[in-house]
Amino acid sequence: MKKHELLVPAGDIECLHQAVYNGCDAVYIAGTKFGARKYATNFTNEQLIEAIKFCHLYGVKVYITMNTLVKNREVDDFLEQVRFLYKNGVDAILVQDFGMICLLREKFPKLEIHASTQANNSSKESCELLYKLGVKRIVLSRELSLKEIEEIDVPIEKEVFIHGALCISYSGCCLMSSMLGGRSGNRGECAGSCRLPYTLTKDGKKISDEKYLLSTKELNTTDHIKELLNSNIYSFKIEGRMKSPLYVGFITRLYRRLIDGIELDLEEENNKLKTIFNREFTSGHLFNNTGKTIINDKSPNHIGLEIGTAAVYKDKIKIILNKNSIINQFDAIRFKNSNKGLIINYLYDENMKLCSSAKNICYVDNKIKLQDTDIVSKTQDKELEEIYNNIRHKKIPVSFKVEAKLGKELKITISDGLNIITETSQLVEKSINSPTTKESIKTHLSKLGNTPFEISEIKVNSDDDIFIQIKLLNNIRRNLIEKLINQRETKKIDFIEKEITFEKTQNSIKKEKKISCYVKNEEQLKTSLELKINRIYVNDLSLYKKYNYDNVYYAYDRCKYNYNDLVERSYMSDIIDYKNHSVIGNYSLNITNIYTAYYLKKIGLENIPLSVELEDNEIKEFITAYSEKFGYTEFEVLSYGRVENMIIKGNVLNIEKNIYNYELVDNKNRVFPVYFDGINTHIYNYEKINNKINGNTYTYYIDLYKETKEEIVNIVNKIRHE
Repeated sequence: MKKHELLVPAGDIECLHQAVYNGCDAVYIAGTKFGARKYATNFTNEQLIEAIKFCHLYGVKVYITMNTLVKNREVDDFLEQVRFLYKNGVDAILVQDFGMICLLREKFPKLEIHASTQANNSSKESCELLYKLGVKRIVLSRELSLKEIEEIDVPIEKEVFIHGALCISYSGCCLMSSMLGGRSGNRGECAGSCRLPYTLTKDGKKISDEKYLLSTKELNTTDHIKELLNSNIYSFKIEGRMKSPLYVGFITRLYRRLIDGIELDLEEENNKLKTIFNREFTSGHLFNNTGKTIINDKSPNHIGLEIGTAAVYKDKIKIILNKNSIINQFDAIRFKNSNKGLIINYLYDENMKLCSSAKNICYVDNKIKLQDTDIVSKTQDKELEEIYNNIRHKKIPVSFKVEAKLGKELKITISDGLNIITETSQLVEKSINSPTTKESIKTHLSKLGNTPFEISEIKVNSDDDIFIQIKLLNNIRRNLIEKLINQRETKKIDFIEKEITFEKTQNSIKKEKKISCYVKNEEQLKTSLELKINRIYVNDLSLYKKYNYDNVYYAYDRCKYNYNDLVERSYMSDIIDYKNHSVIGNYSLNITNIYTAYYLKKIGLENIPLSVELEDNEIKEFITAYSEKFGYTEFEVLSYGRVENMIIKGNVLNIEKNIYNYELVDNKNRVFPVYFDGINTHIYNYEKINNKINGNTYTYYIDLYKETKEEIVNIVNKIRHE
């Protein structure tokens, strides 16, 4: 039978316990640094050690997320933390930063590395490269369909999100939070900008009444478990390191039972889930939902389970419950239209008598001063919480085997199916008055108390007329249990650390000010040629072929599914094996440290486009540090243009293709240009970068949008003559 892993998040120790007790195969957690959920509680180093031991005791693997972009000054700390985790038996490290992936594979060749979804694993070619580098597992982009995943025939473990919050943008490609408030999603600081209200306009006029245009529903694949089980996906991943212990426990148990083939009433289970967390559900891109079908444009928050209608009755709120709906004292409810909520301290039946539960008509105190009729949703189920709060243990079946023969050593063996531990003691004596029976031996070995074990079987091979001290039996049992716990908690570590010798990657490029330019149309392309721009990037293949000059590069779509059609001169935003091609890279390669630059050069990238998330001083320090360690190469920095804040699969805004007059406006009246290219939706920042850095940057990158010929001439002349 095909084995699939159920991988569950834990943002703190209580969530970890819920994940383990409810049946996960593995958990992913983070320390206090380098995790992509900086604002979760997370784990100190001492807690990480305890978490690893606890999980291993129950046969659960532990993956540590270190999936942020790493800056130069942080590399040593990053490596030290990995070394600490490796020595303490972590099962794998999840990494986004390409430089750190390559560095760890060379430095710690026996350490298992998983490529985080933040690494934007959206093409077969990127999977092939990571496999060649020795990465054990890839967490695939949420934008891939099940069919596309099946077609990625690379012998690498595939991990896929099957439940939880969805990022609207391709992971690792979202700069919205970073550009708006300096909180980088690539550094674990996402501020949830996609959950804010926006207004869609065309030519400055409002064209939509919808409010939360970028706020996704929750991924839920409970209806598709059979397809998932028949797929080539190895690990089924739940999102939720910011979620509650109740959420983690419930979701773990739900998918555990589904994976194990237990028949469930899915409507009932999903109704329970709606009381815990619900933004409406979608099966996502995984099952070909795209565009507006993945958006909940009415609310970005937990909306609960709709249970009835409400009306004001004197100083009370009268609630008429839907069929099969139940409400309990201490549940939390919310009123949809007024957006007011309360916890039910006192619940009254239809006769206005206090009660603990109601099914038809009931009343609650109007402490929120509700004025109009409304729709009622349950947003917290106290009874459900109590069920999961009382799940406090999980038992591991063990067996004992006893050999008790006269004149021979007493021999007792414990086994959990994987580990076998034997302890011998003094010679077994003949009984004088009261022989020790097989039943007595079994009784005392069965006293496992609050240990994590339970008896599956006890076999006793003994003579009839023997005597064994009860104290001896108890001591042996305790010793065996202690040894088994220690053996289960302690992972055998094959720790190898290598010194790395770095090669020089010096190019023979003349140190001069150069300009590259991304154009959107033929007029911009012709203007760039007239201005003798050093490199011109164009996304229109017909224009690339029409103007087949050595300085014109075809700009591939971001987040492509395959790269079977590589042209002679390519401009790319994704990491694949660039060798045997002339490839220039885009800033979305997320280069924030010199090792990412070094390893990208090693696989054939011709330039080093620095991340737009680096500050001016960091850019200067980067160029100096790289040049000193690896030699001079060509660096490229966005010097004029709008940062692409998001790239979104599908037409989520339902706008016309390749029309550049659409904009999103936020509640601070910031205006974000947006367009749909026929495949993806692109959202640009509300303000332009204009000469981000001066000095020793040798290629100034200009990203054009709707600029005219006159504007382009002014931009280029300003750069050339400053």
